[in-house]
Amino acid sequence: MSGKTTSTGQETGRAVERAPANDDVAAVPLRHTGRWVAAVALLILCGGTLASFWRNPNIDHAVVTNYLFDSRVLSGVGLTVALTATSMILATVLAVALAVMRLSSNPVLRVLSLAYVWFFRGTPLLVQVVFWGYLGLLYARLSIGIPFTSITFASANTSTIISAFVAGLLALGLNEAAYASEIVRAGLLSVDEGHVEAAYSLGMSPAYTLRRIVLPQAMRVIIPPMGNETISMLKNTALLELIAVHELYTRTSQISAQNLSQVELLIVASAWYLFLTTVLSVPQYYLERRFGRGTGRRPSTSPRKQIRLRYDAARARLRTIA
Repeated sequence: MSGKTTSTGQETGRAVERAPANDDVAAVPLRHTGRWVAAVALLILCGGTLASFWRNPNIDHAVVTNYLFDSRVLSGVGLTVALTATSMILATVLAVALAVMRLSSNPVLRVLSLAYVWFFRGTPLLVQVVFWGYLGLLYARLSIGIPFTSITFASANTSTIISAFVAGLLALGLNEAAYASEIVRAGLLSVDEGHVEAAYSLGMSPAYTLRRIVLPQAMRVIIPPMGNETISMLKNTALLELIAVHELYTRTSQISAQNLSQVELLIVASAWYLFLTTVLSVPQYYLERRFGRGTGRRPSTSPRKQIRLRYDAARARLRTIA
């Protein structure tokens, strides 16, 4: 019996080996025809719009090319970048402090943080820019001394201390801190409370826990909106024209007032703002990848690698066709 069974099993096995693989399912990739049609239509629409704009006879292309890399425009670009960087540094430091104060168990700190956010979010940025720019109308001199006494340690003219650049820096930085503090607070609240308790159980101090445990995990929530705020800050520097800060928009406005080429200089300013916005988007992307590790989601492929993969796939298809 056992021999027959073995023989039958061997014959069955040979029969299975000889059987043709007719039951295999041929997987055919889904064709997204609608996507390609929509993409082509959008490309035609955008290309036609840009072409009609660029071919407009009312635009002097020579003026655009001549002033795109003009020394005055380049100095405005540099000042715009400097204002954006320093304002965001000031805003980030204040935002972290305000967020920690808002989450503190001390009611005085919570009220102070809430009052700060309430005031700077409740008044327009344009008003704050004008206020800091014309602070000398309220205080002719700024002094350091003992309050409610005549004892003064140092005193100087307001215009000497609060220059146009400093006024713009204060207006942008203090206003942005109110918005950024809510972003930081949301990031801090996203961290599991158990991680904080575990750090305390290991003997870590609150400050060390915040720096080494909480903030690194909160950054994955903070980075995307803070990147958007940085780009908004870059464009908000144009408001400083009101207080004679010679940033990019102010420089192009001064040049257009001389040669009466308003549209051409607006194109120059827009081109530089688009370029700077694109440059700022690159570190934001890699920071999101850096702090998004370990979340269980596969990090997205970098644009450079995506282009390389698509190029290799296209070459492989061409080889197959050939």
